[in-house]
Amino acid sequence: MHEAALDGLHQEGLEEVEVVVRNALTCSPVEALEADGYLFGTPANLGYMSGALKHFFDQLYYVGLDATRGRPYGLWVHGDNDATGCVRSVDKVADALQWRKVAEPVTVTGSPDAAARQALSDLAATVAVSCQP
Repeated sequence: MHEAALDGLHQEGLEEVEVVVRNALTCSPVEALEADGYLFGTPANLGYMSGALKHFFDQLYYVGLDATRGRPYGLWVHGDNDATGCVRSVDKVADALQWRKVAEPVTVTGSPDAAARQALSDLAATVAVSCQP
């Protein structure tokens, strides 16, 4: 799913977009503050975002509260049967940070098919376009 999302960044007009990929556990608040926007991918774990993504938000929240206001974000979630709670948990944090959701989350249950891979690609492109001045 990660690779399918990255494929969306190879579209015409996005050549100037610098993409930095970071694991949620190793992304520092400084790196997050340097970003113009965010694309998050997470499994739905027991109806919630992954612990790694929660850790990322915990580290960024107070230092990023004012500094990241208005930044665009997108989300994709992979779950076994339901991603609703996971999406809600990420949206709740993003709303508190006052980020802009630039597309509806892509949720995939089971194995991603061609339509899901295309949706992931489109999501990444939408976030990238939203980061451009």
